[in-house]
Amino acid sequence: MMRHFINRLNTGTLDYDFLGRWRRWFVISGVVLALCVLGLVVRPLNLGIEFRGGADFQAATTVTESTVDDMRAAVEATDLPDLDGTTVTTIGDSTVRVQTRTLSVDEVVTVREAIAQQVGIGSEEVAYSLIGASWGEQITERALIALGVFLVLVMLVIWIYFKDWKMSVAAITALLHDLVVTIGIYAWSGFTVTPATVIGVLTILGYSLYDTVVVFDKVRENVVGLRDQRRTYTQAANAALNAVLARSLNTTIIGVLPVVALLIAGAAVLGQGPLKDLALALFVGMVAGAYSSIFLAAVVLAKLREREPAMAEHRRNVERRLAKEQKAQEQPGPEAVPVSAGSPASPAAAGDGSAAAAGRDRVRAGAGARPLSEGASRRPQPRRTSRSDRRRP
Repeated sequence: MMRHFINRLNTGTLDYDFLGRWRRWFVISGVVLALCVLGLVVRPLNLGIEFRGGADFQAATTVTESTVDDMRAAVEATDLPDLDGTTVTTIGDSTVRVQTRTLSVDEVVTVREAIAQQVGIGSEEVAYSLIGASWGEQITERALIALGVFLVLVMLVIWIYFKDWKMSVAAITALLHDLVVTIGIYAWSGFTVTPATVIGVLTILGYSLYDTVVVFDKVRENVVGLRDQRRTYTQAANAALNAVLARSLNTTIIGVLPVVALLIAGAAVLGQGPLKDLALALFVGMVAGAYSSIFLAAVVLAKLREREPAMAEHRRNVERRLAKEQKAQEQPGPEAVPVSAGSPASPAAAGDGSAAAAGRDRVRAGAGARPLSEGASRRPQPRRTSRSDRRRP
């Protein structure tokens, strides 16, 4: 069974009704989006210091399994207010990084001394930098502007390329779906949102767009001369999905494998850092993009096109034609008249010369002639003469 499915998938002969089950895909997407929005409410995004501003400390040390916990305990032991949200990470095997809220000059001195004492170095050897909240706001504002410009350009490019604004709407719907899913999973995971995260999100939007364009290009190819075909727009689009499904899956798998390697290396080997943030955004976005291009973008496009008067009329014509053909197939044909063995049409009667001759003797001209019996037909019959012949001497 699985072998047959894979063979049909690779050869493009799969015939699965994706668009006919559109309610199922909408329900799945709705549930996932609801969970992601809930994650943003329950666990707001853990913004990095680049977005919220604060103080950044870095100190050289030999990183061990307990380095992060010991450093966090040392910073919290200073009894300074609002240090519960301090972020402690490691950079490689030789550096520990501490990020706190914005500190005053005296608080900076206190935290530097606590870090230096914990790692066994002088306080002047602890690198310190202050990132203002205004700089973080500028980064956030520019990231949102970049996202908005990207979405507008996507709509224009798809509209110009396909000459169909409905494809632009469907593509943007899929992109927004991928964006919300990625941000929601980021919120649930608790990963820090860094500039690397923004880069990853913009990258996966481009990847998702590429997958959607491949699907739409096949749909456009299938609907050429649709009014002369015996299938609706939805059926033609569904055939396109079956044809490109293998390509979409293969592209996604090939793209996800190195991203998984980055995610494992960033989380398990290097600890927290930009590599892990980038890998998580890429992984979630690629998977969500593969799903949305097949199960969401194509469905939205088909629903929008089927609302057009011309497509609706074509659909009704196709349905009427199919109904007539089905009705004609259900009507019974003329029943065959059974032929007896002794009838002239049977092979036995055709091969019997005497029976055929007797049958011809029994035929009389005129509609009122009485048939002769078999014995009478064998006796010699008198010649019929007219009345004028009888009077002749």
